[in-house]
Amino acid sequence: MRVAVLNKDQCQPASCSLECYKYCPPVRNGIECIVPPKRGTKEKPLISEELCIGCGICVNRCPFEAIDIINLPEALDTDLVHHYGINGFRLFRLPAPRKGQVVGLLGANGIGKSTIFSILTGSLVPNMGDLDRTVDDWGPVLDHYRGTEVHDYLKRVADGKVRASLKPQYVDRIPKMFKGTVRELLQKVDEKGGMKDIIDQLGIPHILDHDIKGLSGGELQRTALAATLLKEADIYLFDEPSSYLDIHQRLNVTKLLAGLASTKMVLLVEHDLAVLDYLAEQVYLLYGTPGAYGVLGMPRPVRTAINTYLGGFMAEENIRFRDYAIHFDPKPPREERPGEVLVRFGELQYSYDRFHVDIEAAQLRRGEVIGVVGPNATGKTTFVRMLAHELTPSSGWVDGDVKVAYKPQYIKPEFDGDVQEWLYQELGTTVDTSFFQAEVFGPLSLRRLLHTPVMGLSGGELQRVSVAICLGRKADLYLLDEPSAYLDVNQRMECAKAIRRVMEKEGRAALIIDHDVYFIDIVSDLLMVFDGTPSVEGIGAGPYELRDGMNRFLKDLQITFRRDGDSARPRINKLDSRLDREQKLAGNYYYAGA
Repeated sequence: MRVAVLNKDQCQPASCSLECYKYCPPVRNGIECIVPPKRGTKEKPLISEELCIGCGICVNRCPFEAIDIINLPEALDTDLVHHYGINGFRLFRLPAPRKGQVVGLLGANGIGKSTIFSILTGSLVPNMGDLDRTVDDWGPVLDHYRGTEVHDYLKRVADGKVRASLKPQYVDRIPKMFKGTVRELLQKVDEKGGMKDIIDQLGIPHILDHDIKGLSGGELQRTALAATLLKEADIYLFDEPSSYLDIHQRLNVTKLLAGLASTKMVLLVEHDLAVLDYLAEQVYLLYGTPGAYGVLGMPRPVRTAINTYLGGFMAEENIRFRDYAIHFDPKPPREERPGEVLVRFGELQYSYDRFHVDIEAAQLRRGEVIGVVGPNATGKTTFVRMLAHELTPSSGWVDGDVKVAYKPQYIKPEFDGDVQEWLYQELGTTVDTSFFQAEVFGPLSLRRLLHTPVMGLSGGELQRVSVAICLGRKADLYLLDEPSAYLDVNQRMECAKAIRRVMEKEGRAALIIDHDVYFIDIVSDLLMVFDGTPSVEGIGAGPYELRDGMNRFLKDLQITFRRDGDSARPRINKLDSRLDREQKLAGNYYYAGA
């Protein structure tokens, strides 16, 4: 089965010479394989999958890389669930939600997870590949799934007997959709009368009278979670519930969702593998080509699913969906810190309103990547803003000659142009250097975004471009605040490796604030640890060796991690489990070994 997909956002016929049409062999032989758009219209070319010979010339000739020609197993044709029009995205197979357990979806961005959510909530009636169908009709869908667990669920959806509550992915869009205070929003959606309990468990009573538009990312996330949980529904769907939350807040959320799943159906998309591992019981893997097609694999126990995903190969389906495996290497303590001192700062203090932060004096060396961990609202962002010279310390000092490149936590695009123009405006000819192309541009997969308007980028796309701009600047110290937000698992790992390569090869230093333990584990040589009372007082210390720093951090949270025996990835121990008690007794909060 040959699939021809045209990314209509990337395709710009008015700015090219219609290379796809001119160089197509069947077209040159008089066969209408590609129908060109009419000049002066907003039409796009149409590619016939039946007439396409799969030569790939149009794919390689397209200056905007807007075309994918993919050969799929013919057997998949019977599993087609939804097709977004001619040359549009295809989704194959659906998951079966189950009451009594949290079901996870794990896969790359743009591979069909949002489409699955739309179908399961009833907001999209799948067409089963029939592009001529003009009326939404559940009949063919129910016939296809007759006798399966999915059929029973979809029958209730079709009959209007399923109420769904969805926590959206991009919580930073909430202020554009609702005007008012947190209290007003939650009172509006509270169908259970359990508002007080939910806000207490999520730790947001203090923001009830705050205006939605003034909330931080973490506060918006917890507000969105509260709104989702307060609705009376049969199925609850959570799209990346951990973004912007610290580890302690993430574990609080897992307790709420686990309790909810005891009586309701809960479906979860989560790219923080530690959270997914801790919360989900069963996980479906998705593979395919982002923006082109997505295939849902068979359900697996969560540990097996994550290890399979990291390995990049589904043995049962005989599918290799990534040409490399993602590895975690436990880092032994280094005997000495390499490299000359690059950055020094004295004991830093900063005070505003009712908050005060105090950070120990330290020095950073060439080639080092220092992770920064700690609860939200304890001064991590304030710290990096002082190093970036955006804030002047109340006391203390920072080396004045240090050049700094800073990627903030919240990215607000204001550039009126496409990604390529933005990159050249920010970085100039650095964009064309072989080092930037090989170590940053390529690994972060920016080529297909070049002609996308900056204002039209998704959260994950904007994050990748912003990280690239930061790493492309000429600086001594690189400060990146939550670079993993909205990135999928593959993108997080590639981002972490890109940061490490730039620091090692260019002899620079980086400070990385993030709450994803997998990301911190891969990217960091050393760790700075923040603690204190959120929104009142923060204390920053370090840098420590990675394991020592994580032990200090996790001891305060009373959380222990172990290493998976197969993949060596960090895994959260269940509270009060045998391993949890043993590691706490031995003082090994991060891991006792591989």
